[in-house]
Amino acid sequence: MKTFRICTFALVFLFSFACKEKTTSENAVTTSNHETSGNIKTEELKTEINGVTHRSFAAYNPDLKGVLPVVFVLPEWWGLNDYAKRRVKQLAELGYFAVGVDYYGDSKVVDNPEEANKLSSHFYEVPIDARRMFDAAKHQVILSEKADYSKMAIIGYCFGGAQALNMGRISDDFRGVVSFHGNLETGIRAKNKKVQYLVLNGEADSFVPAKEIEAFKKEMDSAGTKYKFVNYPGALHSFTNPDATEMGKKFNLQIGYNKDADEKSWEEMKKFLAEIFK
Repeated sequence: MKTFRICTFALVFLFSFACKEKTTSENAVTTSNHETSGNIKTEELKTEINGVTHRSFAAYNPDLKGVLPVVFVLPEWWGLNDYAKRRVKQLAELGYFAVGVDYYGDSKVVDNPEEANKLSSHFYEVPIDARRMFDAAKHQVILSEKADYSKMAIIGYCFGGAQALNMGRISDDFRGVVSFHGNLETGIRAKNKKVQYLVLNGEADSFVPAKEIEAFKKEMDSAGTKYKFVNYPGALHSFTNPDATEMGKKFNLQIGYNKDADEKSWEEMKKFLAEIFK
């Protein structure tokens, strides 16, 4: 979800500073709990960061031979809820080592826009912390024998879509980034040409106006970055989440589920991941 804008200079300065300083993940202590359902194994990857336990959620098929490409899932501003975890499991069923990132810590999930806005806004206002949370999740992946650290991608939804785009803009550790109904302008501009982008947007999304789309395309073109932008007719913000319509009515938000756009965007993502991981 869109929260507010902070100036480009401040964001770029903070991210530059973050790249120079020691990341939180270097001091993190990681443990994991395991659970197996069918042929999908799930793990809770716990990392202590500044006294807060962040509980990322990993899933993979242990029966698959060798190491697996890694796909991080960055959730909507509601937190790492059941919807986000379902996406993680779906990716595991496709043969990936999938990791849902717990940005808020202690698996905190919220159910109202006010608290969601307050928590997610912190990562726009202090982008160093967004980088730290993500670096901690990457550190956890290094510890897994099933994860192929040389093949990584990120997908994100709404708030997570914006964060996914930012990670791709500042780091070339990833083969590709997929944003589902995420904001496109955050003040961070692409710094490399190695990362490929797939942006899956709702044409009727009032949170992503036409001028923002135009600015994003101009940014990508100027950077010489390879990207694909798909607009789904009639689709509102949060079009992939089956709970979005009810939440929109409850809180008077212009969001809603769109089954056609959901299914088509997932297929686009599948093709994109298969291509970048060749």
